Amino acid sequence: MSSQPPWSDVFGHPEPYPEQAEGIDAAVEAADEGGFLALEGACGTGKTMLALTAGIDRVRDPDSPFERVFVLTSVKQQLRQFEEDLQTINENRPEDHRPVSGITLVGKADVCPYARENRGGIDTTNVYERCEGLRDRTRSLVGDGGSTTAESLAANARSQQVGLADSGGSAGTGGAEFLSVDGEPTPYRPDTEEHEGTEYCPFYAGYLADLPEDGEPVEAVPFDVTDRGHVDATELVRLAAGAGSCPHSVMGALVPEVEVVIGNYYHAFDPTTTGSFTGALLEESTFVVCDEAHMLEPRVRDLVSDGVADRSLRDAIAELTRVVQPVRFDDEGQYTDDADVVRGEIADSDVSIEDVERVREFYEALRGELDRRVVEHLDREQPDWRADPDRLDDAEIPLRDPDSPGVDEISAWAEENDYGDRVWALAPAVGAVAERVLHELEGEDAQRAAPGVGRTVNAWYREDHETFFRAIDLERTWDEAEPPDDWRRVYNARLALFNCLPSRAIGDRLAEFGGGILMSATLEPMDVFREVTGLDHLAESGRPVLERTHGLTFPPENRESLAVDVPKYTHDNRGAPGEGTETRLAHLDATVEVARRPGNVLVGMPNYAEAEWMAGELDDRLEKPVLIDESSGDHVTESLKDDFFAGDGKVLVTSLRGTLTEGVDYRGDRLHAAVVCGVPIINTARPRTRAVVAAYDERFGDGFETALTVPAVRKARQAIGRVIRGADERGVRVLLDARYARDSWNGVREYLPEHEREEFQPASPDMLGVALDRFERSE
Repeated sequence: MSSQPPWSDVFGHPEPYPEQAEGIDAAVEAADEGGFLALEGACGTGKTMLALTAGIDRVRDPDSPFERVFVLTSVKQQLRQFEEDLQTINENRPEDHRPVSGITLVGKADVCPYARENRGGIDTTNVYERCEGLRDRTRSLVGDGGSTTAESLAANARSQQVGLADSGGSAGTGGAEFLSVDGEPTPYRPDTEEHEGTEYCPFYAGYLADLPEDGEPVEAVPFDVTDRGHVDATELVRLAAGAGSCPHSVMGALVPEVEVVIGNYYHAFDPTTTGSFTGALLEESTFVVCDEAHMLEPRVRDLVSDGVADRSLRDAIAELTRVVQPVRFDDEGQYTDDADVVRGEIADSDVSIEDVERVREFYEALRGELDRRVVEHLDREQPDWRADPDRLDDAEIPLRDPDSPGVDEISAWAEENDYGDRVWALAPAVGAVAERVLHELEGEDAQRAAPGVGRTVNAWYREDHETFFRAIDLERTWDEAEPPDDWRRVYNARLALFNCLPSRAIGDRLAEFGGGILMSATLEPMDVFREVTGLDHLAESGRPVLERTHGLTFPPENRESLAVDVPKYTHDNRGAPGEGTETRLAHLDATVEVARRPGNVLVGMPNYAEAEWMAGELDDRLEKPVLIDESSGDHVTESLKDDFFAGDGKVLVTSLRGTLTEGVDYRGDRLHAAVVCGVPIINTARPRTRAVVAAYDERFGDGFETALTVPAVRKARQAIGRVIRGADERGVRVLLDARYARDSWNGVREYLPEHEREEFQPASPDMLGVALDRFERSE
């Protein structure tokens, strides 16, 4: 480069790719105008470094209003990539430049010293409830009217160790036993402490003791973050717990102070999380980075959707009954001290005891109506369900016509039964009162159902019927406590409030930031992406939105890219797994042609059932090992990846809607080829899918294209993007389906960006082997 750009001292490598430099400049330009850059960049082209460089440059510019970079990603692999690139930036900073400070946001289970070591009656299953209870009791001990101070509580916990150590005993024999976290000793015992019979958390007491009365929370951080660079979860626990302070509280104190915050989408879009933890980041001084932005719409849709389960209704009814009973017993002459507690909390609220009773009555009636509808559905769809409950599958009961927005049947039922506006509106306030009363009466570490139920019930009444689709979700479970002939023995039913159109929620949240970048390897078509993420709405309000699309710039001779014209792999064409249809045989033959070649081969199928079929067929035809990915937890998936990467070449068959085709790093020789069979459009028969299509039809025009086809093509593109990650890598990328190869009434070739349409030239099945042979000879 003839002249160094202003951001060159931030960039972590000697020279950027030309596309990286262009992207950084565009992101800086957009941010300076309060706008956003929508960037599509092929896998391996340095988007992470690009985004960090642009954001940090704005933060470090004294004339810029930005104070921090807030990174959001939905993939753990990408979170680690941001951590690594930030470390690279710091390692290559000039010696006289201070490092860029950063922190990774994680949940309490990841940083609680007791949960990490499974001590103090705290583990990953109860950490949130136990933590909140211990914090409440610690605050009650040191707050107004408390019996002691945080300093005394922390000092007492430390003195327990000092006394034990001075006794000369050894750990496990009555002597000193310190809680160690990941090998780092802490100043406290392995269990929580008590003060005058009240259990408290010494780590939280230590944090409160360091918290200045009138100062900033960051002053309670027991280490200097400015010279440490990035602090990940492990380092945070070591530094905070080792100093006797609560790591999670320290993390919260650091959130508005560091220059780079790395987190998940829910840290910006989940109402509960932003309300209690990350709200300080939602401001104009934040440069936001939305990574894997093609997933922004579906992930945020889940976060801004809601629901209330039958069991939650049951628990809320019990809680409201517990609130009402002492007062009614008192009215009947059976006085207890509990009645005064309830009356005191009611007097400080905006609701009456009659309001609590009315809401409780409504919940009971609502639960009865839910029961009636579930039984009616099961009797209609599977009349013998009571005799053979094991045959029941997950199900969805729509509460209106999915194809035509209108008032749902539960809302109509409530109106007909005199549960009008007031009872819906009262639900949140009643839930809040119940939570306070039960805390006073029982003081347990329990997550109360009434507040959440109240908020959801109110949203059900408040939200419109075009954006939101209401249904009853039936999820398979098993509860031995329920009678054998009751559906609750095998199902948990949930009143689901499903957000079909999250674009406004996304756009409104993005508008709170000062600017930033939304990026992915698969954003095209850009016009669709801008519509469904609310960027067009921002542009209309005067916030500029720039676009950049960068294809692979690595040597084209290192890759073979083919769109093979085999029959469309649709549900109707292929038939059921096991049927020897022309479509199945054509896709199988083509996949075998690729998979029999040397090296690791990834095969993506429309769903897990199809993946199971393909894996079985390949196992019969190939000599190399065939691995099958099934819908499973992270641990099993990581083990499968390790098996795939180890040793000689293998075939890994998975669903294109799974986790192995996005965000996984197949760098180097980990992957030689990727094959995509079909277009992974989700089940269009599901009521909520039809509701989404109808909502998109109303808002954007072609709902099927916008809501289903474009996201499906992005899934396919993500899979083939795993192959080439660097300039020295070679590989094969094959799209199997006539819809990729030629223009037709339901073709998808137009949804590939122009540079991919040029690369993925159509090929007939008989030319596939010829093309692959030619590519192998060119090595």
